[in-house]
Amino acid sequence: MQFDDDAQLDSSQVTDERGSGPGGGFGGGFGMPGGRGGLLGLIVTVIAALIGVPLALSGGGSSSSSTPSNAVSATNGGNSSVATGTLAGKCRTGADANASDDCRVVAVVNSVQDYWSGFFSRSGQKYPRAQTVIYSGATRTGCGDATSAVGPFYCPADRTVYLDLGFWQDLRTKFGARGGPFAQAYVIAHEYGHHIQNLTGSIGNAQGSTQGANSGSVRVELQADCYAGLWAHYATTTKDASGRTLIKDLTRQDIADGLDAASAVGDDRIQKEFQGRVTPETWTHGSAAQRQKWFLTGYQTGDFKACDTFSGGI
Repeated sequence: MQFDDDAQLDSSQVTDERGSGPGGGFGGGFGMPGGRGGLLGLIVTVIAALIGVPLALSGGGSSSSSTPSNAVSATNGGNSSVATGTLAGKCRTGADANASDDCRVVAVVNSVQDYWSGFFSRSGQKYPRAQTVIYSGATRTGCGDATSAVGPFYCPADRTVYLDLGFWQDLRTKFGARGGPFAQAYVIAHEYGHHIQNLTGSIGNAQGSTQGANSGSVRVELQADCYAGLWAHYATTTKDASGRTLIKDLTRQDIADGLDAASAVGDDRIQKEFQGRVTPETWTHGSAAQRQKWFLTGYQTGDFKACDTFSGGI
């Protein structure tokens, strides 16, 4: 994934709270010791809420716990090496995004929001942007308190995506994905898919059935994967307000890395790895094959209507 070196980044869409938030004060995820909540905490978090399930709908979390209620969430670990307020100073151009993980987050957020802004505009509507917050250790959100064990998540209450960038390492070391810049972009675009669902009302479709291979929760997650693929389809042609295209090139390897990440966080693969057996009746996100299928549906068709995961089989 290559950004236009001369393109201008809008760092105001990303807030860096690392080093300024509540830190590790809330303890580990689900009451487990350590910033990552320990292995048991990780297993519970992974199965309950990997890359997107609204925890309140799957029976997890409360506003006073380390897992935010209402959050559309993931799992993670932490890293806190960058002081608050540095993004505006160091993330100015596409060249910065090509050189820095932090600035790549800014660039991907910019590109995803440029795409959805144009999509809404073509329908005669205004797109309400979502803020992205980078944090480490723990943070307070409109959905409650969260630790880094929760990982990337979208909070509908404050329309904000929360990222602990330590998840990029977890994606490789814990879930077996190859990683790479576009694997990271897939995670961000998926979370913004939940923002679109929040705006259109489809996120509420998870309330009918929260577990199972054909559950509402699975269908919500697969639609967010499809929306991530939809953005990828248009990423190299999406223009910002100045008419400039931020992403110059997506290669076949980039898309392969995104598909690999989608597969790595499939319910079946997670369950087999952490509990030794696959139990489809408890799925909340979909299988590895389903997640790849729906990302590809968005990417190959470029058609918003093709991302209707609520009609027919999935």
